[in-house]
Order: sequence, then structure tokens, then C-alpha cells
Amino acid sequence: MSEDRGSVRKYARIAESKTWGTYVSMYYKTEKANDRVLTRGPLFVKFEPPVMSTPTSDDSKKLILVIGATGAQGLAVVDKLLAPCEDGSPSPYAVRALTRNPQSQRAKALAEQGVEIVQGKFDDFDSVAVALKGAYGAWINTDGFTVGIEKEVWCGIRIYELARQARIKHYVWSSLDYASKLMDFNPIYRCEHSDGKGIVADFLKSQPSVVSDTDMSWTIVTSGPYMDMLQNIMFGPLKRRIDGTVVFAMPIKNGHAPMIALSDLGFFARYTFDNREGTSGQDLSIASDWVGWEYLKSTFERVTGQKAEIIHQSLDEWFENFERVDYPIANERTYGDGSTTWKENFQCWWAMWRDDVVKKDYDWIRKVNPKGHTLESWMREQQYGPELFQRSDYVLKNVEEGKGAMPNWERIDKL
Repeated sequence: MSEDRGSVRKYARIAESKTWGTYVSMYYKTEKANDRVLTRGPLFVKFEPPVMSTPTSDDSKKLILVIGATGAQGLAVVDKLLAPCEDGSPSPYAVRALTRNPQSQRAKALAEQGVEIVQGKFDDFDSVAVALKGAYGAWINTDGFTVGIEKEVWCGIRIYELARQARIKHYVWSSLDYASKLMDFNPIYRCEHSDGKGIVADFLKSQPSVVSDTDMSWTIVTSGPYMDMLQNIMFGPLKRRIDGTVVFAMPIKNGHAPMIALSDLGFFARYTFDNREGTSGQDLSIASDWVGWEYLKSTFERVTGQKAEIIHQSLDEWFENFERVDYPIANERTYGDGSTTWKENFQCWWAMWRDDVVKKDYDWIRKVNPKGHTLESWMREQQYGPELFQRSDYVLKNVEEGKGAMPNWERIDKL
């Protein structure tokens, strides 16, 4: 093994070890950089301990572990957990985040907020066990878009078991609607990234939920599609015509999406931890507004003063607006391996909204969160307009990292 100094090429693979540390392996000729001894082949060489930032929180605060903290939802949850109370007093919570890459911009931004950063992955149970130690509560949002439904279901169950072992007091599972179950398991509605979370939620409902100083209570928070997705082409405009008309194209027909603003999702995360006894053993089904696309059009025109057009496409027509739709929905899977594809998953997702499968109790939602958003209030707060959609700083991590399906601009230009 050579120890000559050389530059490390970008192809180095960082592999998480089973003991929540990191090994470095190489596939090419590089000898040493950043005090890591490297070799000429795919050999594991030097063990590095996990990266853990120094906690800056007051020991009197309740420590909440957030899994998924660097994602769209996680960032909103962390913001609300750290926010002062309504009377201006400091938040009673401190936050610990589990992240694959503590050096990412999002992780560094969290650290600047005083969040304790622990390196690990939700499917690396040793790192999860370490992250759970000493925590009062946990907000668990696993990423089915990375691992797929089978692994997400197992991880959801196993993380719950680890939380029980760690004597966590309040365990919160961030869920989505189990749509296929709502429709008698009709495969038309088997949206994997939604059903997987619903399956774990069903498991939780079979477990005890006890509010005491020695037992663990659980709460499920079932949300839905983010209203903030109006800022990219999943929900937002696909193009603007020469005359300035903004074009929305969707396969939703007369259906509705129970959209939730990320800030409202964060509110309910804080509400859940603030009300352990009242939310124990409960499934809180939340949203901000019930959005149909004609309602979206009229709201957009009222808020922006600009003209909008809705194109009602078939599912096949809508998928033509994208490339890579035949790739697996789970990022860690391989093209052509038989996994559920992006298209197969999202045709079920759109069927949920097209056929109004999911219902929410908006009277209860408004009672609990009277300052919550409507579509119009969210647009006004965001200063929403066509110049803001498809923005480069969009909050969805998959979009930021260039994963999943990509726009077919040649096709979109013909709309």
C-alpha cells in the first residue's frame, strides 16, 4: 500500500459499515488524501468512526431524533420544533438529525441551527440505535424513494423496535395514506411510496401506546402531497405560452389532491410532541387544502393576475412529458431489474387523486390549526408566480440531486 500523496478522484465510494462507521474503498489508482490511506483496488482499508457534531442544546430540553431531517419534510419539522413557543419562550425541544452525509449543504445548515448531526442511514440499524440513545422522542420519515417498499416496511418496523429498546417516550411515524387498502386492495391504487408507509402505520396500531415516564407512546401523522410541489413540474406549470398564459397539464380530471404546505406539516409535528397524551395512539390525518385543478387555475389567476390554462391529459399523455419513467422508483435499484418503475408507481398515485380516494376532515384540521394555509394564502405567502416554478433551490431532495424522472422539454414545448 503506497502512502504517496495524490488526488482523490470523484469516483471514490463511501460505504457505510455495519458498525456505523465508514470505510473507504477505491476502484482506481489513488494513494493518499485527507489522511485516508487508500489502495489500488476495491479493498476496504481504513476504518473511520461516525461523524457526530457536538450537541449545543440545553440538557433540560427534550431531545427529538429526526430521521429524514435533510429532506423537504424534515427541514420543515426541524424548523417548527426549534421555533419559540407562542408566548415567546424558548422551544422545549432540541433536535438530533440522522444523515448519510454530514458534509452536505443541508446538514451543515441544520448544524448552524444548533441541530446535533449524527452520520448514518435509516436502513443501517446500528447507526439508528446510536442516534436514538438519550432521545425523548423521534420523528421517523423513511425514504421509500431510495430503498423501495419492501425495505421501507421492514425498516419502519425495526426502527420502532429499536425505539422501544432505547426507552423513547414519544415515537411519531410520518405516514401516507394506505390507498390500495382503502379501495379493497385494488392494484390500480397500489402506489408503493404511499402504501409502504401505510403498512407500517397498520403495524403501529397493533402496538401499545402508553403515556408514562417509563413507557413509549406512539402517534401517526398521515400527510399527503406537498403544496410546495407546485414549485416544480410535478404539480406546477409546465410552460408559459408566448401570450403569457401559464399551462398546467395533469391526469387528474375532476379529482382533488389533499395538498399540505410544508409549514403546516411542521406545525402538526410540533403539535404532536406538545400534546403527547392527547395524540397517543392516534392517527392524525392532515392536509392544508383540497385542491382540484380548476380551483388551482382560478386561485392562480386571482393571486397573480395572470392567465392560466388547464390541459387534462390521460396518464399516458402525462408520462410523455418525462424521460426515464421506466427506471425503478427506488433509487438504489437497477434499471431492468424488475422493480416497480417510476411510471408504475405514479400512475397509481394519480389514480388516488383522480378518483378522490383519500378524504380528510378539514373541520378538525382548521380547529387544531386555525392559522393553517389554504391554497390562496400559501400562494400569497410564497409570492407564487410562473417565475418561481422549476426554481433551482427547490426543496425536494430527489429533484435537487437529479434523481427520478426528468422533464422531456421537447415534448412539453409542443403542449
